[in-house]
This record gives sequence, structure tokens and C-alpha cells, in this order.
Amino acid sequence: MIAGRGPSPVLVLALVQRLPDTSLTVALASGDRQHFGWGQDRHLAADLFDAINANTRATGQWGKGKAPKIPPFKRPSAKSAAQKAGTRPAVSVASLYQQFAARR
Repeated sequence: MIAGRGPSPVLVLALVQRLPDTSLTVALASGDRQHFGWGQDRHLAADLFDAINANTRATGQWGKGKAPKIPPFKRPSAKSAAQKAGTRPAVSVASLYQQFAARR
């Protein structure tokens, strides 16, 4: 780092790419604040919860009544078409800053 100039862009990029998937910066880059805290582990836990509930409904002996309706685990909204295709919309540093500044 050169005195008075701040960190190099390469260093900043390397630090941002190594952020955990549950960070607010990654959530904002993914689309919205509602993704904050939703890493791979949380998505897998929600899928496991839904699978266990589906198995319970399928194998339960409910007598004369119907099987109870078990709601699915609440998740952030679905991904956009661009994200499903494997591409992310470009997110500028200025837009990320505006989203952080709006929080105050």
C-alpha cells in the first residue's frame, strides 16, 4: 500500500472475493438485503427441513383424516432469470455504497 493512496484495486478485489457467503456485501451483490445470512449451509438446512416434512407426510399413518399441511421453510425470493442462467447482473461499487448508505 502506498502512503496516502489507499489499498490497491487488486487487494480490494481479493478481499471482496474472499468474503463469506453470509456477508452483507455478498447479499447485496446477490440482489437484495433479504439474502443476508443465507449461505450454502442455511439453504441446505432449509432443503433438509422440507425433505423431512415431505417424507413425514408421505409415510405417516393419518387414520381417517387427511395428512396435515406442513408449510415449507421460508426462503429469500427466487433468483432472477439472469442468475438462473449462471450470469449475474453487473453491480457497481457506487450502487453497493448507496445501499449501505441507505441503511443509516
